[in-house]
Amino acid sequence: MKNDIEQIVQSAFGLSVEAIISRPDANFGDYATNIALQLAKSVGQNSRQIAEQIADGLRQTGNYSDVAIAGPGFINVRLSSSRLAAQLIENWSDNYGSSADGAGKTVVVDYPSPNMAKPYSVGHLRPGNQGWAARRLMEETGWRVISDNHLGDYGAPLGIWITGFEMFSDRDRLEANGVYELGRVYIEMKQALKDEKESGGNELADRVQDWLLRYERGDEEALAYSRRFNEISLAHIHHVMDRLGISTDYEMGESQFAESGKLAVNELVEQGVAVRNDDGSVIVPLDGFDVPLLILKSNGAALYATTDLATILYREQNWQPDRVIYAVGAEQQFYFAQLFAMAKKMGLTTEMIHLWFGVIEQRNPDGTREKMSSRKGVVLMEELLDQAEARARRLVGDRPVLEEDIKKIALGAIKFSDFTADRRTNILFDWDSIFALSGFSGPYVQYAAVRVNKILNENGNGTAQLEDYDYQAEKNVLLKLIDYPAVVAGAAAELEPHRIASYLFELAQTMNRYYESTPIATGGVSDVEKQARLNILSRVSHVFGHGLSILGIEIPSSM
Repeated sequence: MKNDIEQIVQSAFGLSVEAIISRPDANFGDYATNIALQLAKSVGQNSRQIAEQIADGLRQTGNYSDVAIAGPGFINVRLSSSRLAAQLIENWSDNYGSSADGAGKTVVVDYPSPNMAKPYSVGHLRPGNQGWAARRLMEETGWRVISDNHLGDYGAPLGIWITGFEMFSDRDRLEANGVYELGRVYIEMKQALKDEKESGGNELADRVQDWLLRYERGDEEALAYSRRFNEISLAHIHHVMDRLGISTDYEMGESQFAESGKLAVNELVEQGVAVRNDDGSVIVPLDGFDVPLLILKSNGAALYATTDLATILYREQNWQPDRVIYAVGAEQQFYFAQLFAMAKKMGLTTEMIHLWFGVIEQRNPDGTREKMSSRKGVVLMEELLDQAEARARRLVGDRPVLEEDIKKIALGAIKFSDFTADRRTNILFDWDSIFALSGFSGPYVQYAAVRVNKILNENGNGTAQLEDYDYQAEKNVLLKLIDYPAVVAGAAAELEPHRIASYLFELAQTMNRYYESTPIATGGVSDVEKQARLNILSRVSHVFGHGLSILGIEIPSSM
């Protein structure tokens, strides 16, 4: 339709245009365009008259079963079901939904990047989910993707853990409780620092800084603490990431870039990009910002900006990315805006994107919402996953569902909830809606996919029947399937994976309506009808699997 319209406009008006095709309300047609309204000014004619000429041209192609004009010049067309089926089958491939839009380009996706020496919290659910989905969207649109888990294993927290461990813990408790003991120590030490600050003291704060400086100087005792804490923490992080079904190609923590970051700071000072203050600290003045970016402390200690600077340079030198995506929460928007402005001031042209998102909220007894916290319920990721699996078991009841499938249902419910709205909004964590079998939820979509797969497993994938079957009963399904590649392309272009979730939910609804009126392999269905319908269902199965995989969700074998 797009090509037909552009050729008609070129022939009739001598203009090269790009026609935009949309899906109108089903009462008006299958596809629509407002190209006539766009051309009215340049052509110098009434938009309705322009629409009539384009509509006549479309009718002459013989490609459309109906062409109609609405209002001041909207053109609505309908296609026959058999033509839609032919279009779908003609354009089908094993990677239907993918494209080569990003071919020849490299993107680095930075996620989930948790902090070391503390338990993996619900706060890193969204970085993992959104980062994974961004990675998959880039892969499915042809990009060469490099994923990096940029661990928070450096800076003031290390000093807090070492000081806190020596004050509030011992090796036996660390051996017994691992990362959860480190988490307890961190909370207790933060409170001690707060109390000290309120009383006007600084002894503990000085000890924290001293440990950090000792680590930077290569002190063996500080390094040994860091190695032990990191060993415990990494084992925990890998275990939780495995349960979440996410992984990365690289795992380069901040500690790997501290020294190279300081060297890079000195080079920026020499180049005039950065300024060294009288107290020894280093800043980068930035156009459009009232506050400069601090990239080195006055005592010579590295900051996040120091290690991020070195990380940027490492990626440029080793991977030459066209784009870098950071999956980090909304609270870091100002920092990343400064970081990207510094990169631009350094002369880097790589596209840098802060893939930010809102927080996970919970509802209070009075109906108000607030950020999920340990004071109000689950905050540790493993506890959240354990509770989700318990709910999934209750959901399947006494049906013979494999434990592996229960885990897929639980994880699918948690992950899908992250994509039920635009990532930039806060999401409300509500167990009932997350596991609803009749609403916008992961289990609802998973069940629709399981149902399709069950029919195919029992009857086979069918065969295309283009000459013997009119596909009238499948028209709405065909229209939905044909939409899918554009949905993936749009979600990738805007980095909005919630579009995939919305599409899959609508596909599940479409299939449920289809089943209500159309028998697949029973009730006197002819072999031609059966084979054609099963063939369309095999394509539905592919799209469910492809779309859910982008969101990091697997389809159970049964539910």
